[in-house]
Amino acid sequence: MTSPLVFPRTDASIVADDGDSLTFCSTCAFSQACLSEGMDKRALMDLHVLVEHVGPLRAGEHVFREGDPFGAIAAVRAGTVKTYQIDRNGHEQVLGFHLPGEVIGLNAIHGDRYPCNAIALDTVMLCRFSFPKIALLATRLPNLQQHLFKLMSHDIGVASLFARDNTADERMAAFLIGLSRRLAARGFSPRRFQLTMARTDIANYLRQAPETVSRVLRRFEQDGLLHIKQRDVEILDLPRLEALALTVLRQ
Repeated sequence: MTSPLVFPRTDASIVADDGDSLTFCSTCAFSQACLSEGMDKRALMDLHVLVEHVGPLRAGEHVFREGDPFGAIAAVRAGTVKTYQIDRNGHEQVLGFHLPGEVIGLNAIHGDRYPCNAIALDTVMLCRFSFPKIALLATRLPNLQQHLFKLMSHDIGVASLFARDNTADERMAAFLIGLSRRLAARGFSPRRFQLTMARTDIANYLRQAPETVSRVLRRFEQDGLLHIKQRDVEILDLPRLEALALTVLRQ
């Protein structure tokens, strides 16, 4: 039995090509919602729902910038995208890290402009969907409409996770378990993965000082929860780490 892939290393089974005339990419964020309605790729093309493949974007390239006109949402096909804002004092605030199969741009629906920046952290491939067209399609496919609502609700929930008064250990455990579960859902190993984001970005996202993040990771390693080598992480004691994360993730 082959071992699960270690993110972000890729092969054809994870970073799908364009599928074929009927089937979707394996990382498609909307395929299950469409297939449950009996819609395959050919049916979507007949409805003029065209998907634009974007990339590869290199680390440091922007997908969109705050204030850009909104017309499309994008699903990450490969790589990691960071979303962030710059506050009035010129300081960066990290909003999230988006992995294969996840959607960016949904928070722009209300104001017709993107309210944040999205930047590639490594080599990124995207599928861009015209929002007016996918919104029209959602009126015909109740499951797709429900899926869009779930994605928006999930974004709101994630945004509030680290706004609460939890310990540094609980926050870091929740961050790592969240990554583990999201990667496992896309066919990657839940126990071994690479942190494609800088520790300063992790600290910013968790609302902690960078030295706090480094100290917590060292303590986790000393306690036998993790093994860390540069950006490579191996979770050694998944149940203990999940128990530590529970106070954050269950709220």
